[in-house]
Amino acid sequence: MSIETILIIAVKKPEQHDDRFQSSLEELISLCKTAGGSVQKVMTQNRVRIHPAFYIGEGKMEEIKQEIDDLHIDLVVSNDELSAGQLRNLSNHFGIRVIDRSQLILDIFAGRAKTKEGKMQVELAQLEYMLPRLRGQGTELSRLGAGIGTRGPGETKLESDQRHIRRRIHDIKRRLKTVVGQREQYRKRRKTNDVFQIAIVGYTNAGKSTLFNRLTNSVSLEEDKLFATLDPLTRKIQLPSGFQPLITDTVGFIQDLPTTLIAAFRSTLEEVKEADFILHVVDGSHPDREQHQDTVLNLLEELDAHTIPTLTIYNKKDLLKDDFIPTNRPYMLMSALNQEEIKQLVSYLESILKEEWDTYITTIEPDQGKLLHRLEHETIIEKKLFDQEKNNYIIHGYIPNQHPLKSRIKE
Repeated sequence: MSIETILIIAVKKPEQHDDRFQSSLEELISLCKTAGGSVQKVMTQNRVRIHPAFYIGEGKMEEIKQEIDDLHIDLVVSNDELSAGQLRNLSNHFGIRVIDRSQLILDIFAGRAKTKEGKMQVELAQLEYMLPRLRGQGTELSRLGAGIGTRGPGETKLESDQRHIRRRIHDIKRRLKTVVGQREQYRKRRKTNDVFQIAIVGYTNAGKSTLFNRLTNSVSLEEDKLFATLDPLTRKIQLPSGFQPLITDTVGFIQDLPTTLIAAFRSTLEEVKEADFILHVVDGSHPDREQHQDTVLNLLEELDAHTIPTLTIYNKKDLLKDDFIPTNRPYMLMSALNQEEIKQLVSYLESILKEEWDTYITTIEPDQGKLLHRLEHETIIEKKLFDQEKNNYIIHGYIPNQHPLKSRIKE
């Protein structure tokens, strides 16, 4: 398959900071690479406001057209979301396909989603994105899978019949409700079994999946690409004391996510809300780490998950150039690729939990094996002594504040 050549166009408005603008362009180049394209040229224009019909100024259009011909460009990608009219006008003028940042992200998601729910989420977001942009795209839509921005919503041929799309949206929403309902059931079951849940969150490409794999010794997708993980994975891990929490890897956060996508991916992020503890992974070596961090913290607040105890992990320590000053606490500076540091992380995590939890001392009779087993896996045991004279165990440990076993281990 030949790699599509891409030209990026972007408008910088006066209120945008240079750094912020630069980082959004770098992110877009990264997204193009993730989608399987190769960016040949980036063309920007300073404007007080976006041109209503063409997004960029008409003088700049000629300059871009020239570059498209000289560099044999296949696809133009805009840094901002475009209206139906802008898309149509640009595409007619340049004589090649034009897509915007949102469509590009949706395209990557379409290629990445693996579970039934993930696929439905993406299809829903794509359809909601397309609906207002249908006019004048006639044949465009039936040509699915012909390159970046056209990886389509599953098997459906999209006639530009709005009724058909509206029906399909309605249908997916109904089916998603069922899936979300099932997920609720799983969650409730996990909650009634009182399994302690840790969620790994972070900006896309911060190293969440690498950390998840090192902690669980499993293999989920680890790639230097944006959005490598789209479906939440959950596994059990064991901490040094024997305590066994569940740990979930989640989809990466990103700034300026298309609104249709935020809505569509809410349910994949709902996992986070149910967590008892959050590991927030930040790429410590990234020039925009502050902003990445804030993007994640703001989204956590929107999800109503900002009060959950959190440990910030500044990852990629091996790539750091300057002195490092953390802005979040508690924190750990590490490299997820370093096995020694993974061990330190696990110990540190356990010490944080001890501070959060209540201490207990209890005695257990030898015939209470089941209770002992639960204490070993569901609480953190500090000391376990066998009293010969009284023929029982004395256990010192830490237990989550709301745990149902609390009533069973009164002093």
